[in-house]
Amino acid sequence: MSLAEQIKPITYLKSNAADIVRDFAVNPEPIIITQNGEAKMVVMDIAEYEKQQETLALLKLLALGRRELKEGQFSDAKAFLDEMDD
Repeated sequence: MSLAEQIKPITYLKSNAADIVRDFAVNPEPIIITQNGEAKMVVMDIAEYEKQQETLALLKLLALGRRELKEGQFSDAKAFLDEMDD
């Protein structure tokens, strides 16, 4: 489904909340809610939200690892394994 089809006014949310929740079982795409023609919030399925949060956490770990590598904050594999044996 295209993004444009997922943009709804706040009145749609108010009058169709139960339908929106039920529809997430079939179509978990987030819905963008507008107020006075301006995007104000996103409504999304909880399972999709949790997956998104897990993805963000992994991306943060990767970014942290890349920064530490760039700054020279690492040890070689042998030193790491030796430290683990202690």
